Amino acid sequence: MNSASPRLQQAALGATILLPAFFFYGRAIADALLSLTAILFLVHSAINRDWRWTEKLWVRLSFLLWLLILLSSVVSGKTHSSLEALVLVRLFIFAAALESWVLVSAESRSWLGISVAIAAIWLVVECWQQYLFGHNSLGDARWPDGSLTGPFFKPRAGPQFLLVFFTGLMPLVVTRIQRPDWLARIAGAAALIFLVLTMILIGQRMPNLLMVFGLCLSALLVKRLRVPFALAMAMGIIALIALPVLSPPTYAKLIIKFTSQMSHFPRSPYGQLYTRAAVMVVAHPWLGLGFDGFRDFCTNPAYFHGFPALGIPNADNGGLRGCNIHPHNYYLQIATSAGVPGLLVFLAMVGLWLNRMIRLVWSAPDPRQAMLTVACCVILWPVASTSSLFTLSTAGWVFMTIGWSLAASAPRADRAD
Repeated sequence: MNSASPRLQQAALGATILLPAFFFYGRAIADALLSLTAILFLVHSAINRDWRWTEKLWVRLSFLLWLLILLSSVVSGKTHSSLEALVLVRLFIFAAALESWVLVSAESRSWLGISVAIAAIWLVVECWQQYLFGHNSLGDARWPDGSLTGPFFKPRAGPQFLLVFFTGLMPLVVTRIQRPDWLARIAGAAALIFLVLTMILIGQRMPNLLMVFGLCLSALLVKRLRVPFALAMAMGIIALIALPVLSPPTYAKLIIKFTSQMSHFPRSPYGQLYTRAAVMVVAHPWLGLGFDGFRDFCTNPAYFHGFPALGIPNADNGGLRGCNIHPHNYYLQIATSAGVPGLLVFLAMVGLWLNRMIRLVWSAPDPRQAMLTVACCVILWPVASTSSLFTLSTAGWVFMTIGWSLAASAPRADRAD
């Protein structure tokens, strides 16, 4: 190995460890740090003439997906779309860098875990400060619909908490629950109950549902977590019943609004978004509409219709109300960006990622690796309302978690544990 490589690796690790803080409070800086990590990895590969990482099937599929999105963007005729698609490759290279270089040692992964845990604790503290005292440290009150915004001024706390909960806090909870002494187990169970109550009080529906899904997977993977999980779910149900007293705005959003939307989902804002995206994919199945294709073309009246054969007969599917900056689902976003071929490539990548992670967890369970696997399953769950997959505040967490989990689940011969 070239003598410069260790310094490059240390710089990349330092940039990666700083990312959680800037995912919260500095998107441009986070993008620079992420891009720097990817560039340093390419420099390292060039100096050492080591491009073995490109032989991995998921990496090759990611490059194929990138090329499909780039081609679709060029065909769409939108300059900004083509430029955004061109630099999209940095996300895939970043994940590959974490897997094959930055996080190959257990120590480096532990440092990243500490960084994410600090971010998670800060988010929890800010949420409870806002709940108890009416504002966070920056003076921001809870959102008008009742959501706690935590350390942010907008209702981002739920999705962000979900991203750091399984990777930053659950390994600590599971480690304590697995200890032989009862005090440690009780502390772990109490922490889990407290964190579940925190998510409920944050008051965002999809993060709550995905947390329950993730905790079910966690209990399946970690036997000693099953009783604390059952206790946390019981306390969560009690908290939901008590919400009209604990937090009336949260009750209105979590229970009343959610029930109302589910009763007529196709006509709800999310149903209209998903229908609009599906219509666009049916109209452009082979290439899609390029990067940001949904935002750029969803105002076209040609897509203002539903699917009567599927019971979605609304004539204009909400008209302009069926538009947004993205379709609020990763898989629909890929499909509108790169068509059905792009979606199939993405599904193959997801299958490769999860297959490797889950196989290692079953054969050699480890709290950190188990929770990283759960986090990836939650992130990549297809039936979910999400932020944009390619907006850095989300993309950074997603691709960092995937690269981190791939590094932790690498074959033993490839790991520096």
